[in-house]
Amino acid sequence: MPYAGRIAPTPTGFLHLGHARTFALAHERARAAGGTLIFRIEDIDFLRCKPEYALAAMADLRALGLDWDEGPDLGGPHAPYEQSRRTPIFLECWRRLRDAGAIYPCRRSRKDVAAALGAPHAEEDAEPIFPPEWRPAPGFGSDFPEPGDWNWRLRVPDGETLRFDDALCGAQAFEAGRDFGDFVVWRRDGVPAYELAVVADDLAMGVTEVVRGRDLLKSTARQLLVYRALGAPPPAWAHAPLVCDAQGRRLAKRTAGLALRELLARGVPPADILHAPVESLLPRV
Repeated sequence: MPYAGRIAPTPTGFLHLGHARTFALAHERARAAGGTLIFRIEDIDFLRCKPEYALAAMADLRALGLDWDEGPDLGGPHAPYEQSRRTPIFLECWRRLRDAGAIYPCRRSRKDVAAALGAPHAEEDAEPIFPPEWRPAPGFGSDFPEPGDWNWRLRVPDGETLRFDDALCGAQAFEAGRDFGDFVVWRRDGVPAYELAVVADDLAMGVTEVVRGRDLLKSTARQLLVYRALGAPPPAWAHAPLVCDAQGRRLAKRTAGLALRELLARGVPPADILHAPVESLLPRV
């Protein structure tokens, strides 16, 4: 298949230096492959996502010298390019997972799981592992015509190791039931979870390689199970190194002084934004 990549910001704030470098890498790999680059707004978090941040992301990345072939500002064969307008695609994906018996409705919240006796965390700040004894019998939920006001979880194959080769990180392996448990694919508030939404969109848009941050490696293992349940081949993966501040902390949208918009306003050249040491880009006090 012809190469297709994507830039997919979540508009909950202004982009920072880490976003800029990851998206520039996605741009570089798409252009080197002579392929298509898609700009997609991942705005299904209705409470935190704002249209002004989506507009700012496009403007700031263009100021950095990036361009794309499809997107909210250009249109294209895979429109609309805002996830908030793609609910029918996500519902169709949910139906396919339901019909495959891969998911089930669940009333348990994240708080319930965290409070469960013996529900371990794979990492200190990770989602707690869903207790397998809470799973319903196979087939429960198969007659639901719509998701309703339930959380829907994907039933993971406990003990199976999910393996994939990453273009930047090398061979990866995560064990279902130990590194992650049954995870939410549809939320009770009527919104698809990240794992379902990105798989549905990447399939619908024909994405052949996903370039994103290294913090999403484990998410890739989960998404491989979604692709399998849908009977669809997954894309290739390239997880970029995370950009950290002088204290070694991963950058966040709230990081002072390293917002892409602020760097551009200070007149920092695009080449420095993309390649200079982080310490050299901090504002002088």
